[in-house]
Amino acid sequence: MSHVPVCVLSSSRAPQVSHGHDLDRFVQIGSLTKPLTGTLLVRLAAAGTLQLDDPLERFLPVPAGTGITLRHLAEHTAALPRVPPRLRRLDPYADFDAGALDSVAQRLDSFTTGAPGGKEEYSNLGYALLGAALASAARTPYEELLHEHVLAPLDLTTITSNPPPDSRLIGRGFLGRTLKPWTMNGAILPAGGLWATPRDTAHLVTRLLVERRLGDPAPSWQTTGRLRWHDGATRGASVFAGAMADGTWVMVHRLSGQPLPTEETAARVLKDAVTERSAKA
Repeated sequence: MSHVPVCVLSSSRAPQVSHGHDLDRFVQIGSLTKPLTGTLLVRLAAAGTLQLDDPLERFLPVPAGTGITLRHLAEHTAALPRVPPRLRRLDPYADFDAGALDSVAQRLDSFTTGAPGGKEEYSNLGYALLGAALASAARTPYEELLHEHVLAPLDLTTITSNPPPDSRLIGRGFLGRTLKPWTMNGAILPAGGLWATPRDTAHLVTRLLVERRLGDPAPSWQTTGRLRWHDGATRGASVFAGAMADGTWVMVHRLSGQPLPTEETAARVLKDAVTERSAKA
């Protein structure tokens, strides 16, 4: 049985790094990109560039009358499918560029699954549209906006869509073969295309959820009881990050695209931290 590289950072114990993982090499963080996109939305709203309840059609060429707002996209209540149509099998987002997103936007009413504002339906497509709308509203490329309004204020400017190849940490598959990472620096970038070191990923969580350097957490974060969290998974990487209301936090990254063991590891760390705190009380 092969050993999956894992790193665990938390408020309750020293960093744990095993089987060749590395705190200072770049890894894909997948959908943990979404809270950064949501934070950008909130920051642009605070700056007066847009409003959270602006209709999507104000910024993108979508059919009139869909009723979809930027807030709906951020909260996954836009009644959109999880992924764009006609994706590749092995590298699903490689062809999903700005032109492909524009084509979907123009026919968006044919993809909706109901009226917006109802139940939550997790959607990568929704976040691709949200990122494009933010770029359109500010007339600035998404990643440039993200650095200016979110990453620079958090002092996390090394987080990027395209780290140097020799600085990347890549997972391995069957017989130890290196897994080619998914191509996610096109239109899907705002939904899941960022790379970060595990150390900076932990800083991202603490600075947004614990220290709250940019104000209240964005609506992109998931909430379970007193835990705010988000996860992410690509072909060869998975991550879980979250923080409790009392400031207890955890970040787990594994060089495996299977999210369940990553989530289970994070849950154990949080449970142990709560138990230890209760024992000391």
